[in-house]
Amino acid sequence: MPASAVTTNPASAPDRAPAPATWSVRPFALGDVSLGDGLLARKRQLMLDHGRGYDVDRLLQAFRANAGLPTLGAVAPGGWEGLDGEANSNLRGHYTGHFMSMLSQAYASTRDETYAERLRHMVGALVDVRAALRAEPSVLSAPGRVGGGVELQRGAHHFIDLPPTAVGAPVDFTFAAWVRPTHDARWTRLFDFGTSTSRYAYLTTADEAGVPRFAITTSGAGGERAVNGTAPLPVGQWSHLALTIAGTTATLYVDGLPVGADTAMSVNLATLGQLAHHWIGRSHYPDPTFAGVVDEVNLWSRGLSATEIDSLGKGPAAASLAGRGDLASYDLDETTGATLADASGRSQDATLRRTWGQPSHRGFLAAYPETQFITLESMTSSDYTVVWAPYYTADKILRGLLDTYVNIGDERALDLAEGMCDWMYSRLSTLPASTLQRMWALFSSGEFGGIVEAICDLHAVTGRPEHVALARLFDLDRLIDSCAAGTDILDGMHANQHIPILTGLLRLHDETGEQRYLDAARGFWGMVVPPRMYSIGGTSTAEFWRARGSIAGTLSEETAETCCAYNMLKLSRMLFFHEQDPTYMDYYERALLNQVLGSKKDQPDAEKPLVTYLIGLTPGHVRDYTQKEGTTCCEGTGLESATKYQDSVFFAAADGSALYVNLYAPATVTWAERGVAVAQATDFPYEQGTTLSVRGSGAFDMLLRVPAWARGGFTVTVNGDAVTGTPTPGTYFRLSRTWRSGDTVRVSMPFTTRTESALDDATLQTVLHGPLVLAARDPRRELIPLSLSRNIGLSGDLGPSLVPVAGKPLHFTVGDVELAPFFEGTEDPTHVYIRRSEPTIVFAGLDSGVPNTARGDGVTFLDLAWEPAPFVGEAELREHVETLAAVWVADGLMTSAQRDGVLDTVRDATFAV
Repeated sequence: MPASAVTTNPASAPDRAPAPATWSVRPFALGDVSLGDGLLARKRQLMLDHGRGYDVDRLLQAFRANAGLPTLGAVAPGGWEGLDGEANSNLRGHYTGHFMSMLSQAYASTRDETYAERLRHMVGALVDVRAALRAEPSVLSAPGRVGGGVELQRGAHHFIDLPPTAVGAPVDFTFAAWVRPTHDARWTRLFDFGTSTSRYAYLTTADEAGVPRFAITTSGAGGERAVNGTAPLPVGQWSHLALTIAGTTATLYVDGLPVGADTAMSVNLATLGQLAHHWIGRSHYPDPTFAGVVDEVNLWSRGLSATEIDSLGKGPAAASLAGRGDLASYDLDETTGATLADASGRSQDATLRRTWGQPSHRGFLAAYPETQFITLESMTSSDYTVVWAPYYTADKILRGLLDTYVNIGDERALDLAEGMCDWMYSRLSTLPASTLQRMWALFSSGEFGGIVEAICDLHAVTGRPEHVALARLFDLDRLIDSCAAGTDILDGMHANQHIPILTGLLRLHDETGEQRYLDAARGFWGMVVPPRMYSIGGTSTAEFWRARGSIAGTLSEETAETCCAYNMLKLSRMLFFHEQDPTYMDYYERALLNQVLGSKKDQPDAEKPLVTYLIGLTPGHVRDYTQKEGTTCCEGTGLESATKYQDSVFFAAADGSALYVNLYAPATVTWAERGVAVAQATDFPYEQGTTLSVRGSGAFDMLLRVPAWARGGFTVTVNGDAVTGTPTPGTYFRLSRTWRSGDTVRVSMPFTTRTESALDDATLQTVLHGPLVLAARDPRRELIPLSLSRNIGLSGDLGPSLVPVAGKPLHFTVGDVELAPFFEGTEDPTHVYIRRSEPTIVFAGLDSGVPNTARGDGVTFLDLAWEPAPFVGEAELREHVETLAAVWVADGLMTSAQRDGVLDTVRDATFAV
């Protein structure tokens, strides 16, 4: 039975990797938490539909091509996952891994068998790919022009190697072949006979101008004598190509007609002498291999006449005026194996080979050869056109396989994952520590993503000590030691290259007990949140971090890489498993509801996931949901984010004593260990509260997160009765009781409107409504000035300055400016940051006429006047303003007369609560 036909039993799937003993709080499996109708479910459905309809054979195209297997006519996705992407497509394969993780999460969440079947198909194909990579290449037979032909498939790195005696060193010579190119790549060779890039003769199907060219030299490219064609060969059509050398004349023929000649050729094959290589389809330069079908290759030790060349185009060479080549003659009718028979009678059989030599090492699996991994080991500086993060791509494939095993129980996926780790360990364990440190410190080329986390998760399944040993080989000591010591070295570092390293270190702490790994992750998090965090929860500008505290100074069209938010969510979540600091989940809510939801376009698309890469935070930026031609790292993580929104709504204490309610969303958790289910009924964030209903009974604590933004109150009732205690923003509120089926908890958390200032510019602010960033929608490309203080009540809520827009929930206007939730995935020009403009000191609509002056750091009088809000009553506010005015006068920021004017105004004002 072929590997792709093997079936699996989802009922036997482990459902989740075993939780580490170090976690005092544990997540539920995705299948244990179901999403009800609401914002998250609507966003998720867009991605579920995309995953259900996309042709996964397209994702397998590069893998199959690399292994020399038929690609079934599939067209690669393009962008980073195709063969024509950025940096020579050196990252291909990563997106396929992400897609597998997305499908596995989709299946876990919905139990829709469509997703499981797609995964089985992909795993079966990857099993075949790994087996093919371990074997010698085999002919891909294709219909030829006069019989059968051999396809040199693009991405397969195949070429035909003629024996040294097939050509020799004749004075006169003819080469003829039928070719059907499948791609128009430049400088692909039909033949290249030579010893190096100094001594060779070649015939290319397309030179820089796209036309055939013959060249010969004994002194490199600068000394080439050449004959050029006049027109490109048509892609997808047969052409007959021939080259003759007779005396001092070299003539190039296309379809029997001469298209170019050099009648003063001073170099021939005899001049070159005996050569080391005689290749069909491969170049001595780092050019792509020929992509297309080749049929009937013949070589003669004489220069054929024009009449003989013409006759070759009318049928088989054996029946032509020229007859078969007397040096070598290959019909290329083979349908299997690597040997291509010579019919000249001289026994010059050729061999199909890969440019990268021998079969891959055991366990290797990728969409490109091992060469990137090999080259990385000797690199001293980064060049992603040569090596682009091969261990990062390995991570995505490994994670996709592991997620597949965990969620659908496909043992073949586990075998592939273990094989990859065995291969990596055999390669990395032999390298000196200094080499590993150099590799992992290289920007881009040495990036390895979350591979340590994936390896540790695999170890949790297998228990094999080699997996922990492998994970340790990725230690980047400078990063670990600095973060553990609280030394901030992030300025100038690539953000997304390093965030997932820390999540991996947390898992390595779990598997080893080594404290420095936990210390490093904790220390690192505090260097990003809040010092390098934008208001939507994202981080990085043009993919890099800048100086600590630099926010206004780093705004650009390329801020907030979406992958960074994805990975910061993972890190925050995992830190919470170790220590239940509510700050982690406050950040989680911010980044999820703003950047992550806002990164997904609210539009269905069968071809693309429509997820942002970089989100510009400059005024009037329009989000681009398919940057860099698609299949980027951020589209990959976007696939995953959108199919696991529910993964952190609920957690459970490891000892089963408590249920944590972290996020407010319509979701139901089935807590099988306690025999209960808890359902949230809410339309949050359109509804400012939630109702939790308990099914089943038992004694446990329910811990409700009181968001740090909940300054407008957080009230809790159980079965309609108020509970004792005062919920404090930025904490968890504990309900301890023996629950009975039907118990109902009602939570109300009114949203208030506030602003947050950039750390380096107090007047550069974001408007937030509860947990939501409200972005101004305006095409202007300069910062919009907004005044928001005129109607502030004792609560400090800026809401009275905003006018709700009828029929558009969570939309408001301030003057002629519309504010809307950033989570809406539109193409409207947006302003996440506005310029706060409060020229005079105003209280409850009364204008004192006194300038609202600022301290040296840009913080104004009104900023500080409302900073302690909410106020218990007007007297408390007036006392605070009087104290502040005295400081302002003492600092020379206000005259005594101006102070009196301010105090008169605040005394005369009547404030809303």
